[in-house]
Amino acid sequence: MKEIRHEPVALTRTQWLASGAAIDAHRHDDHQIVYAGRGVLAVTTTTGLWIAPATRAIWVPAGTVHAHQAHGELALHLVGLPASENPLNLAEPAVLTVGPLLRELILAHTHAHTHAHTHAPPDDSPERARLRAVLLDQLRVSPQQPVHLPTPSSPQLKAVCEILRANPADSRTLPALGRAVGASDRTLSRLFKADLGMTFPQWRTQLRLYRALVLLAEDTPVTTVAHRCGWSSASAFIDVFRRSFGHTPGAHQPRSQSVSACPKG
Repeated sequence: MKEIRHEPVALTRTQWLASGAAIDAHRHDDHQIVYAGRGVLAVTTTTGLWIAPATRAIWVPAGTVHAHQAHGELALHLVGLPASENPLNLAEPAVLTVGPLLRELILAHTHAHTHAHTHAPPDDSPERARLRAVLLDQLRVSPQQPVHLPTPSSPQLKAVCEILRANPADSRTLPALGRAVGASDRTLSRLFKADLGMTFPQWRTQLRLYRALVLLAEDTPVTTVAHRCGWSSASAFIDVFRRSFGHTPGAHQPRSQSVSACPKG
């Protein structure tokens, strides 16, 4: 994140990103809700990587330097909120569950702003005010999800994390990885908890789930995804995925996604 753009206002709008496209590092003076109606969105901040498939949204607080990366064709819905209005009362990024009602509210709100030149009610209309109020209410009660890969600061921990990022299917134990980077498993275990706020198995599972979401967005077969991400079988992968996201991996593949309400153009 060398070049950091400053965009004072976080606009409310919709836009499409091609698979692999990115939005460079920038920051807003406003808060922002970032939601991918289809595809998988990765948001990188100075503290880590935040992942959101179509059932999740990312809360980006005002002033947070962040960059976007699209995995699969992305229907990106952005909701800007003034810094004085924080419905989640959060000062750090978070991943939020997007249920059917919240999804439709986000789509309607961003669609109306993007197509304000059409017959949509003006910004200060009672209809738009009511829509926004319900949207904020739904955000307040939206459960947070731990779909987050924190960034390590310890050199030894960085080395271990880079090994696993390069190959999430690497099944070596923490003692074996410790020998590869010149650290004891006790030291690494302590660093995972102190530096990243999670255990080694928790971090590795998060990494594998993130890589799985990326591969699924590229329409990789479920069995292949399971193998590349280190699960012993497709059924084991499906079980972990369902417990983490509430549905099976197939729901995230492009051929089974319905087109978002955001039109191209």
